[in-house]
Amino acid sequence: MSTLEEDKLILQGLAANDKQAIESIYRSNYAMIQAFILNNNGTYDDARDIFQEAMIVLFDKARTEQFELSSQLKTYVYSVCRRLWLKRLNQMHRFNGNLEHAENTVVVDEDMEQHEKRNADFTLMENAMSKIGEPCKSLLDAYYIQKKHMQEIAAEFGYTNADNAKTQKYKCLMRLKKLFFAQYKNGS
Repeated sequence: MSTLEEDKLILQGLAANDKQAIESIYRSNYAMIQAFILNNNGTYDDARDIFQEAMIVLFDKARTEQFELSSQLKTYVYSVCRRLWLKRLNQMHRFNGNLEHAENTVVVDEDMEQHEKRNADFTLMENAMSKIGEPCKSLLDAYYIQKKHMQEIAAEFGYTNADNAKTQKYKCLMRLKKLFFAQYKNGS
């Protein structure tokens, strides 16, 4: 089961007010949020408050049918907490616009965006790999994941030589590329 699927199950549990789902979210995310807030002019109490507010937002979102988690849950929780905390700092006039902190904030934004995009791309690639079929899936796995040499792959898959295996790998790669970009273009 992929991380995104696990996160969606946790959200379903949260929507159903399942104690284990709530505890799982706290265990997986609270330390990260506490560290973020403590490192950005906050206290332990602030961290608890912000995390609780984020849990309420998450609970409300999880209960709506329109909400579709498009990133890892950890990324979503961090993003919500970060926005809530910056809003609170602004209200308390404690966000002084110090360039050092502003630069760090921008970097976090860029990192989060890149992380979410990479996550979405990996999900699309995972979907494309699941649709590619055999022997392509096994062949690409053998070459790119298991790092096997073409000679090994030729013997394993019954090709007459490494060149034939290489040609088949290329065809499979083109097929995977076509599936991936078809999904990418459709935004699914």
